[in-house]
Amino acid sequence: MVRSSLSWRSAIYLAVSLAFGLSWFIVLTVGTALSLGLLIIWVGIPLGLLLMIAWRGGAMLERLLAKAAFGVDIPTPYRQMPKGGNPLRKLRVLAADPATWKDFAYLVLLFPISLVEFVVSMVVWAATATFLFLPVWVLVDGGVEINFGVWAYWAGNPLTALPWSVVGFGLMLLALYVTRAIAIGHAFYARLLLGPSRSQIENRELRARTEHLQASRARGVDAVEAERRRIERDLHDGAQQRLLAVAMDIGRARAKLEDDPDGARTLIEQAHAGTKEAISELRDLARGIYPAILTDRGLDPALSGLAGRAPVPVEVEVDLPERPPAAVESIAYFIVAESLANIAKYARATRASVRVVQEEGWVVVEVIDNGVGGAVAQPDGGLAGLADRAATIDGMLIVDSPPGGPTIIRADLPCSW
Repeated sequence: MVRSSLSWRSAIYLAVSLAFGLSWFIVLTVGTALSLGLLIIWVGIPLGLLLMIAWRGGAMLERLLAKAAFGVDIPTPYRQMPKGGNPLRKLRVLAADPATWKDFAYLVLLFPISLVEFVVSMVVWAATATFLFLPVWVLVDGGVEINFGVWAYWAGNPLTALPWSVVGFGLMLLALYVTRAIAIGHAFYARLLLGPSRSQIENRELRARTEHLQASRARGVDAVEAERRRIERDLHDGAQQRLLAVAMDIGRARAKLEDDPDGARTLIEQAHAGTKEAISELRDLARGIYPAILTDRGLDPALSGLAGRAPVPVEVEVDLPERPPAAVESIAYFIVAESLANIAKYARATRASVRVVQEEGWVVVEVIDNGVGGAVAQPDGGLAGLADRAATIDGMLIVDSPPGGPTIIRADLPCSW
């Protein structure tokens, strides 16, 4: 408690807050009386508006002081000012804002509240200083009488007054606790009048939630569109070209079937090989869209299949009490698939591990390798696409890949959203 900076900062604030409270009490009472009295000649209107702007500025200063003294961060409760340069419209919004009048109430009540706080603080700190420095007072005055009403004690020299310094240390601890209790009460009072109301907090949280959902849905749409373009490109550049080559080989073989049976047989074998390659590419493409094993058997067999095709040994651990929703399974699968593909291409790793567990309503996917590290989620890269996939269900993806490794890719996916 003695080393706590909060207690000492609070003590300094409480020592000077009385001056602030008295100043604002005089300014607001006199200014309000003048504004109301001069309304008859219209001078009171601009005077009242200037006074309103002044007390809002004072309330902003009090929020800063509360943060510096008590460590309390009070959000700004004001309504958003309209855009444009019309000052009358802005003043009308300012006057209609309930937070403006809560600021007024706070500054008016600051004087009586700070007066009580100051008196209590001074009493406990004065008693602390009296007992703590009693040997000094005895040395200066030649003797001090301590009178408790029913019992009195005469300290004639510093040695007889020294035991009371121990009492002073105890009172100092009490004074620090009292100061902290007053600070907590003042911080609560400041948060109540200078902070946003519960409805404002809920509206802000709802607005932030809505903006987050809009952003995540937009990223999801972009990810789906990118996936559609990838499938279209793979079909055009891969399987479609192979099937076209197969059709041409079959056509040439049919033309040579009677005149050059051996050449026709060679072309048919070439077309057969091209057909198998096209089927393999289509199978890989279908697996990239949504693997059938994932639908039929779940994550564990699907991830084991990915690990079996990886060029490095991969340890797989799947511990899920029940199957998560299909969207979560799909995203978890593709996160692992993309991570293992990156390990094969760039990591120069000798081993990797995949861990999928459920933690407090979240499916946690971790892929770790012992490669060279340095993986970065580029805006148009695969890792950024995985983050976009996770964002579609309000999940998040974290990449921790310092130079030299290891690389850890972790995704937290909600089981429900």
